[in-house]
Amino acid sequence: MKLLFLGGTGNISTACVELAVERGHDVTILNRGRSPSRLRAPVRAVVGERDDGGLLRRLAEGTRFDSVVDFLGYRPEQVETAIEAFTGRTSQYVFISTAAVYEKPVVHYVITEATPVRNPFWEYARQKIACEERLRRARQESAFPFTVVRPSYTYGPTWIPSGFGGQDYTVVDRMRRGRPIVCHGDGTSLWVMTAASDFAVGLLGLLGNPRAVGESFHITSDEVLTWEAIYGVIARAAGAELKLVHVPSDLIASLYPERGGSLLGDKAWSVVFDNAKIRRFVPEFRARTTFAEGMARSIAWFDADPARRTVNDESVRRIERVIALSWGALAARPPDPPLAPRE
Repeated sequence: MKLLFLGGTGNISTACVELAVERGHDVTILNRGRSPSRLRAPVRAVVGERDDGGLLRRLAEGTRFDSVVDFLGYRPEQVETAIEAFTGRTSQYVFISTAAVYEKPVVHYVITEATPVRNPFWEYARQKIACEERLRRARQESAFPFTVVRPSYTYGPTWIPSGFGGQDYTVVDRMRRGRPIVCHGDGTSLWVMTAASDFAVGLLGLLGNPRAVGESFHITSDEVLTWEAIYGVIARAAGAELKLVHVPSDLIASLYPERGGSLLGDKAWSVVFDNAKIRRFVPEFRARTTFAEGMARSIAWFDADPARRTVNDESVRRIERVIALSWGALAARPPDPPLAPRE
């Protein structure tokens, strides 16, 4: 197949592009060329703006792509640009949305594609919902051949996932120096971490599949962990002792509103994804990478080159501030009143 990836060198998309090339597909990627590429696969790279409608149309007119995969669409006007460029010029437009679109507060912790989409807490999720709605209208109006794919927290071999603290080496550095890290909430909420290489298998299986047109899918791991267990896995992979400070998500959101959406609108809730639908459409899909295996690879990548082990000073300041305020609030809390004597 001839495939066009809008993006293609990011945390998730790199694995998808590499698997597509490995399977013999003819791959073109479009991005701004500003981020260093980790791609080891030969692809046709076009440097340009994803929001340049004229460029998208020229690409579509120059090559009939069997599938276009959009990792860079975040707002309805961007989706509109894609609809205008690719209507009648591709057999499938795959919009990479997010599993954060599913309803919050969570009504039932097991999520299926039939779970309603509604998220009053996070603007990012609301914009993705609006994008999906625009695609459904385009399907009704002009039979636009969309497929929606919703990843949850998906990490590549250069990421160390965390709920608060970034995805770089910062959290591991603190662990190895015996410094505490922040865990939002009490650490018992359920969560799912998905390796990008596993996600890629699900995504590639949908490309060129006419049954997937007009459908929505989430693609996640089936391994369910608490957030405390997630940090425990990272600490063991780093050879460090885990020191956690549990901080209410509301407090973190009040201090850093730009982080509040991803907590109150996503990570603070227990979620377990039912992957039955993606397995029906892509029988080969299985999330085979355990989080422990994934973290061993990620930390090995950082350890392989000292230049990669950079620490984000702003993240450190935020972590220290949240911990200090949390401990201060606990110390300032008045003691509980004595129990009334029993009669």
